[in-house]
Amino acid sequence: MREEHDVVVVGAGTAGCALAARLADAGRRVLLLEAGADHLPEELLDPASMRGAVPGHPANWDLTAELTGERTVRVPRGRVVGGSSALYAGSFIRGTRSDLDGWAAAGNDLWSYDAVLPAFRRLETDADHGDEAGHGADGPVAVVRPREGHPLADAFAAAARELGHPAEPDKNGDQPPGYGPVPLALSGGRRVSTATAYLWPRRGLPELTVRGGVRVRRVLIEGGRAVGVETADGVVRAGEVVLSAGAVGSAQLLLHSGVGPADPLRALGIPVVADVPGVGAGLTDHPQVYVPFRPARPLPPPPGGLPLHGVLHATAEGSALPGDLEVLPWLVPFSRITGAPAGDELLVGVGLQREESRGRLSLVTADPERPPRIEYRYLAEEPDRRRLREGVRLATALLRTRALGDLVETADVPGADDELDAWVRERLTTAVHLSGTARMGPPDDEGAVVDQELRVRGVTGLRVVDTSVMPRVVSRGTAATAVMIGERAAELVT
Repeated sequence: MREEHDVVVVGAGTAGCALAARLADAGRRVLLLEAGADHLPEELLDPASMRGAVPGHPANWDLTAELTGERTVRVPRGRVVGGSSALYAGSFIRGTRSDLDGWAAAGNDLWSYDAVLPAFRRLETDADHGDEAGHGADGPVAVVRPREGHPLADAFAAAARELGHPAEPDKNGDQPPGYGPVPLALSGGRRVSTATAYLWPRRGLPELTVRGGVRVRRVLIEGGRAVGVETADGVVRAGEVVLSAGAVGSAQLLLHSGVGPADPLRALGIPVVADVPGVGAGLTDHPQVYVPFRPARPLPPPPGGLPLHGVLHATAEGSALPGDLEVLPWLVPFSRITGAPAGDELLVGVGLQREESRGRLSLVTADPERPPRIEYRYLAEEPDRRRLREGVRLATALLRTRALGDLVETADVPGADDELDAWVRERLTTAVHLSGTARMGPPDDEGAVVDQELRVRGVTGLRVVDTSVMPRVVSRGTAATAVMIGERAAELVT
């Protein structure tokens, strides 16, 4: 497998598909390599199903992560064209102005909210707001919002109003945080992934070659320059290498290529190419816990069986970041969404959208076929514990409003702080919005891995383009921002 390409992109995921497509549009000869399949089975196109996220599914890397010192969970990551955008529930909410201007304030002015807004607009066709400023009407990703009319969904909206939370009708509209419908990446009742949005329309384009089932082991670096990649089947050479393998895969590939903290690499017998201490060191995500409830009477299924309808973003007491708590009601039991054995109870997800603690990704062996160690280090900081308690109490208060009183039955949640902390630790999980393992930053930021043009420190011709580069995880879901990163990176690469 010896070929010459202008760019080889490793990973046909949420950002990688967008990047590869836009580079091909610009006339670059692009080879897009994907470890998983280069086609999507029918079940991954069904937005009412998340079976691809169930452990053991071939489209899922099915990783293991340590949330705390005593709690380990399975973490689904997409292993198929479209990456995790082919597995998730379809929520497509942008990072906020506060998030992105925070990136800019840290020395990344090319990524301010106003700087990336054209990329957000370019990527979408918003069925509800496409004719408004700040939105797009002719982009590849179709965005729609659920309509009113389901009794439970409408009751949650009324419950938020009852507690004094403002309406936020456009979650992608740069508005103050509140309750509003979830923007969903859907078209014709089918899930829109970046594979269907960006790759399928470009099938046959001579500038774009997509290969599935190709496991990349490391980046080939000669004389300080990336010249290609080594795969399980041979070598691919290219003028430039871009890692878009996700916040786990890209950092893992950097480390196996000798780019990372020198001492741990030497301890594993990996030759050091560039001593970059920040690789794997800045992992961030959203801690999450679920508050259970049951309908008090039979309710109709939501239209199309879609599990999500509305979401509340609220600001915890004393928080500097607006909307750092997310309360997300699910209208369908997880057992029905995933097909995995579980009860029929419904859940309200409570997410902490800006954690103080930082996790780490590291290698446990020099074997590139072995998964890395993922340590979240959740709840290590008291402010995180306090705000997550506040989020659980907010979800419980919603369920006990008059608006929901005759519709739901709620489970008991401990009241005392120490008991609630124990309750949270027993149920703690993650939103799987992994970010920050190869974060961007200015030259004086010792923990940065890439500059704001996403070029890897110490290696010429190598970039990272995915959620790895986020200085901090955005305070909403990561899907829309990951696509934006692919779009924005294409501007910088070309």
